Amino acid sequence: MALSGPIANPWQIKRYPPMSNTLCPQTRWEMKSYNLWQCLAAWVLTVGLLPEPGHATGFRLPDQDAFATARGEAFAATANNPAAIYYNPAGITQLPGHQVRAGVYALNLQTTYRAPGSGGEFDNEKDLHAVPHFFYTYGPEASALSFGLGLYAPFGLSSEWSDLTGFRTVATRGQVKYFTINPVAAWRVTPRLSLAAGVTFNYAELDLRQGLVWPAQPLDQFRFKGDGWDVGYNLGLLWQVHDKVTIGISFRSPTTVELDGHTAAYNREPFPPGGPVVPAFPEQRWAAEADWPFPLNAVFGISWRPTPDWNLEFNADFTGWNRLRTVTLRQAGGLPGLLPPAIPLTLNWEGSWYYEWGVTRYVGERWHISAGYIFNEGSVPDATYSPLVADLDRHFFSVGTGYRGPRWNWDVAYQFGYGPEHTVRGSRPSATGQSADGRYKYLSHAVIVSAGWAF
Repeated sequence: MALSGPIANPWQIKRYPPMSNTLCPQTRWEMKSYNLWQCLAAWVLTVGLLPEPGHATGFRLPDQDAFATARGEAFAATANNPAAIYYNPAGITQLPGHQVRAGVYALNLQTTYRAPGSGGEFDNEKDLHAVPHFFYTYGPEASALSFGLGLYAPFGLSSEWSDLTGFRTVATRGQVKYFTINPVAAWRVTPRLSLAAGVTFNYAELDLRQGLVWPAQPLDQFRFKGDGWDVGYNLGLLWQVHDKVTIGISFRSPTTVELDGHTAAYNREPFPPGGPVVPAFPEQRWAAEADWPFPLNAVFGISWRPTPDWNLEFNADFTGWNRLRTVTLRQAGGLPGLLPPAIPLTLNWEGSWYYEWGVTRYVGERWHISAGYIFNEGSVPDATYSPLVADLDRHFFSVGTGYRGPRWNWDVAYQFGYGPEHTVRGSRPSATGQSADGRYKYLSHAVIVSAGWAF
């Protein structure tokens, strides 16, 4: 059939591919608007719209300094450069005068998915990321107080998958950005004990997308995009219990960001098959919001320095992802009885741990070399698994070196991440019957560089 002129009602277009969907059982069918929204509403209620994006545990980014990363992030009981603002703010009492530390974490992230049975293998299509960090501290001469300011991204990263994976109506693309402005103050209570507290001003932005109800239709999409601010706090303790042993404790409060934005849905398809792309229905948009919880973080570290040339440390690092249970997406509008204004999103994540080991060998007065290892627990159960997170148990190995001069200093580290293959079974299907079931593998390479200036 040829088209001559505009379509009077683009919501009523005859479609040729068969549709295997028990909620909308047409084959050669004509989709009117009410049938479309019945399918969409059923799909929304069945699978939920907002799987989390990102890759670390959940989507946390613990890598905020090259020296700390070289040590496997085991830094809470050392905390002897301005990045202590993130790792343990009590450590800034060790830093006299003005000091600045800045750098970037560059990550190549390779997540692989293999569909069940004889299905194909696919790679995450957003594999390169760069995350900056900046820290400033001031320790007044002959004062027990020290002050600092940090600018960093404790959560983030993104994922994008091909439309051919077999789970496009579960997830196709997700991106989360989370930036923190963190002023802190620390008090040296005694020569061996320091305490600290800070305020975190946090900006978050989510952009999440997935297919509509047609598994074989690459030109439809549902999207939520929103952003917002929240305020939290962080605390720190650094206690030298023995000449060779120091304990560090750090706590970062949970936050809940009210994400204000919109939802949008559209469909475009070639019509007739092989012809030009025309709108099957135009984009529909509604104001939307969701109160999105971000987790607390608590770290306990112990450092042993058998000689001035060696520093060995272990950290137990907990992230409270169990806050993410059910999140409600609220829309202004929709179609009553078809697309509800309130959509519950069941996540049911679990709290998880990093176990971090690090060692540094100081060479002469200026140089040092470090190595570290992390075991990182997964936090997303199979029942609510999302390919955008592709979360699983992981191992990280790191090495690095650095230089400390009278004014200038720098560190560089390499980090290798590996996640043994994890098979997901029994994940919640979409209305079309697609699910996140399959086999996932994780591999990453990262380089982080930080440089500092004391004045």
